[in-house]
Amino acid sequence: MAEYQHNATIVAREDFNPELSAIRIQPDDAGTIYDFDPGQYAEVAIIEPPLDPSAPPAKLVRRQFSIASAKGDTRGLEFYIVLVRDGYLTPKLWKLGVGDRIWMNPKVKGKFTLDPVPPGKDLVMIATGTGLAPFLSMHRTYGQENPPWRRFTIIHGARYERDLGYRRELEDLAASDPHFFYISSLTREPEGSTWQGRRGRVGTILTDGTYEKVVGSAFVPDDCQVFLCGNPAMIDETQTLLESRGFQLHKKKEPGNIHIERYW
Repeated sequence: MAEYQHNATIVAREDFNPELSAIRIQPDDAGTIYDFDPGQYAEVAIIEPPLDPSAPPAKLVRRQFSIASAKGDTRGLEFYIVLVRDGYLTPKLWKLGVGDRIWMNPKVKGKFTLDPVPPGKDLVMIATGTGLAPFLSMHRTYGQENPPWRRFTIIHGARYERDLGYRRELEDLAASDPHFFYISSLTREPEGSTWQGRRGRVGTILTDGTYEKVVGSAFVPDDCQVFLCGNPAMIDETQTLLESRGFQLHKKKEPGNIHIERYW
């Protein structure tokens, strides 16, 4: 059985609310880890020592998280993480802070990238919760100079206003970049709160004219590549909607314009 040792350090943490954080982890030996493709994920783990010294070596309590930071950002890999109170990893992770040691797999994986997308298309990135992370990485990496897209739209669904992590960054970006659009929608925010934005499932943004009004362009298969990340129920529902409008799931031998990453 492998002997695991800490190989990374938490170097930054921003708590959006008590159950939602951006955590940045710096590996001891970065190697080629920063040369990942935006949209990929890394494996993070807590080393759990045996209760009995005579027991087998420590084990890893691990989980995979999409990377939110830009490719080449050597300040550490950033992850957008929600606390799952009955989960195995995040309750332990939530007790850690800047300076604490952790384990991270040096091999980054995943195929949820922009590689199959033809240049010059409108990218429509639909996320629920922390499914926002890979889209942040994509725009942070390519959005500064000569981006490979025509327009980049993030549609982010959450339960409550406090769950819209990165909201300020995305709203500021939408105000400064004429090719970037940010649309958020909440499903459980109480009536009478200060929230003045959209309510309801993210799929309705594609059917009630909101997308066309905000982006100023038609939502059609010939022009748009759609990425879905987050809650499987949202993905299934939105995929069905997209296919009814002529979109097609992307496959290696059958290129399409729907790309999917399920979070569980």
